[in-house]
Amino acid sequence: MKYLIVGGVAGGASTAARLRRLDENAEIIMFERGEYISYANCGLPYYIGELIYEREKLFVQTPESFAARFNIEARVCSEVERVDTGKKVITVRDLASGRVYEEAYDKLVLSPGAAPVRPPLEGIDTEGIFTLRNVNDTDRVKEYIEDHDVKRALIVGAGFIGLEMAENLHEYGIKVSVVEMADQVMTPVDYEIASVVHQHFKSKGVGLHLQEAVTAFRPVEGGIDVVLRSGLVTRVDMVLLSIGVRPDVKLAREAGLEIGETGGIKVNEYMQTSHPDVYAVGDAVEFPNPVSGRPALAFLAGPANKQGRICADNVACGNHQKYKGSINTAIAKVFDLTVGAAGLSAKMLDRLQIPYREAIVHGASHAGYYPGAVMMDIKINFSPEDGRLLGAQAVGVDGVDKRLEMMSAVIRGGGTIYDLMELEQAYAPPYSSAKDPVNMAGFVADNMLSGKVKVMSWRELRATDRSGVMLVDVRSAEEFAMGSIEGAVNIPLDGSRAEFRNLPKDRTIVVFCAIGLRGYIAARVLMQLGYEVVNLNGGYRTYATAMAEQGNPLKYAEPEKPVEVKAPGKVEEKKSIAIDACGLQCPGPVLKLKSGMEQLQAGERLEIKVTDQGFSRDVASWAKMTGNQLVDVKEEKGIITAILEKGGGACPVAGGKPSNNKTLIVFSDDLDKALASFVIANGAASTGRKVTMFFTFWGLNVIKKERPGAVKKDAMGKMFGMMLPSGSRELSLSKMNMMGIGSRMMRKIMRDKRIDSLESLIEQAKANGVEFIACQMSMDVMGITREELIDGVNVGGVATYLERAEEANVNLFV
Repeated sequence: MKYLIVGGVAGGASTAARLRRLDENAEIIMFERGEYISYANCGLPYYIGELIYEREKLFVQTPESFAARFNIEARVCSEVERVDTGKKVITVRDLASGRVYEEAYDKLVLSPGAAPVRPPLEGIDTEGIFTLRNVNDTDRVKEYIEDHDVKRALIVGAGFIGLEMAENLHEYGIKVSVVEMADQVMTPVDYEIASVVHQHFKSKGVGLHLQEAVTAFRPVEGGIDVVLRSGLVTRVDMVLLSIGVRPDVKLAREAGLEIGETGGIKVNEYMQTSHPDVYAVGDAVEFPNPVSGRPALAFLAGPANKQGRICADNVACGNHQKYKGSINTAIAKVFDLTVGAAGLSAKMLDRLQIPYREAIVHGASHAGYYPGAVMMDIKINFSPEDGRLLGAQAVGVDGVDKRLEMMSAVIRGGGTIYDLMELEQAYAPPYSSAKDPVNMAGFVADNMLSGKVKVMSWRELRATDRSGVMLVDVRSAEEFAMGSIEGAVNIPLDGSRAEFRNLPKDRTIVVFCAIGLRGYIAARVLMQLGYEVVNLNGGYRTYATAMAEQGNPLKYAEPEKPVEVKAPGKVEEKKSIAIDACGLQCPGPVLKLKSGMEQLQAGERLEIKVTDQGFSRDVASWAKMTGNQLVDVKEEKGIITAILEKGGGACPVAGGKPSNNKTLIVFSDDLDKALASFVIANGAASTGRKVTMFFTFWGLNVIKKERPGAVKKDAMGKMFGMMLPSGSRELSLSKMNMMGIGSRMMRKIMRDKRIDSLESLIEQAKANGVEFIACQMSMDVMGITREELIDGVNVGGVATYLERAEEANVNLFV
């Protein structure tokens, strides 16, 4: 028998090796248009980042080693141009010599792989713009970086490879930004998981432009100007395209083989194409997804290797080994995080119109009392009918891979959330918990399906009419003081349960805590007291992360001038204590911090180590609100280390005197009231006071742009947009407006008397350093986007305002 294989790497090379093990007498020839037949494709980013230092380690087999070990002829630089299934011959071009010849076969295996997407953009062929798909691409990128002393790079596309390249270029010392058209990175995971990666990017100083696209590349002296859809132009030294790949099916299509609905080569369960003597494997193959039953592609090395083994068995021994498909289990390292997914995401389930429910849990990588425990986030999607597990995702610093593999095995076997509950881990404190986070995900899902608790997602809460609900934060008072959901009241679960009986019964009670556990307990209490109650899915941790600003637009600055370092003088040694709060969930770290600081005298220091990822944000607020100084905070491998110095003054939260700062809540969009608020703000700012203006509900119209350009909105947002004023020039008077005549008269009188206009007062306020804060909740309710607001406005919640108010001796409501 004579077997020909078109394409090497994972699918083709594994097929060839298995064929030889099954048939020692067959003639086997493999054709590869590149120079290399088998290499570690997934290792390419790490070679560029020099984590893998030796290039030779990328190669699994060479033509020489393949021939020596397997007696297989591997013809590199040989492009197969045509397949004649009738004559059972292929046409090959030797790229080195240009010679064209034919080769006959008994059985043919196609493994053409996938080709990177290169959109037809202006300047796409400019020097310094690359894709990364093979060893040659890698060599070109690495050589360009070294020869051109690359300092700034832009990555287009935030898939797994794009983010791995962002990390490796950053570790190499290059300033990196990523541009992504979607509202999140890594589309196989859901937004709740991706948002954790977004915040991690910020902590690493990597730029992230979401819901953005490149429209042109323009070569200029000193780099490449990248023009974005928003109008932003950023200059970089190098661009890496990681937009995606598509199956390379040109050869198969021209041979008359059937192409499936997803654009891949259609194969049956034996990896056989529409022609009985032609098989196909790898990235170019389409096969039904085991979860959805719908045709799907899988651009993954693991499935390609498995397909190669099954294909070889069927080619050599007749069709008897069945391929069952791939659930697309994938994982990636993104700086200190590991993030992965298996099965179907919520977006895919929505697209396929498959009913599902979702549960989010946060748990430690191992027992919290054993040193080094770090938090991870797990999300599962499951059937509301029978609890079948449809998808699973996880993100964290440690232990993510083994949790993902547990859940992947359950999905692969058609298992349910009840299987998650019963999974038996190898438990010891350094490795897991008695109730592993995967078990906890099953428990939460079971509570939902059994009716023990109703849940609400952060998205549902964002869209809910707040007049019909009451938000109850059951965390401790200390946690609540550091930030909560706007409009929530604080009734701590521990010690305040009697207050639950005083809640109104004419509204739905939405309870929440840090991660969902205390919220669940509170929900059970309230349900048994006769309340209509829901628990916030994933707690405040998920809500705060998902509602935070996700992007991190990065402006490349000129190199900083060297700073003269003076010889250090004598450093006064300060007494300090160290606290290990690793593994503790909120409010544990804050309570540890509080008790530790109470042991110190003014000027003494405390070092605390925490694995709760929200602590880096919380500790700054806590220090400010308690009159202590945050000296330093840093994160390494998921462990946050903060150093605080005990303050000598009274604690502001405990009743100390506020400072002379001023805060104003601008609720109205009446022209006269807006004028009054800015006159007061500018007057206060002129005396050197710190002034904060918090714009909420109708007050948001005061700080809207006159012409914001095209802004994407839903139907309700568009309706609000048509009814609301579009900027300060359209505001009306509170009295005597007379269908707009009054406001025009007011503006004319102001001009005649040389009184500054509202627009001028706004600019003066910005110049005087007045802080503008737009209420996030009000923006969501009224369908107002950040893009519609004037430049220089920060978006925050009531906690942000209250922090400013604590430092003020005047608070006005206009």
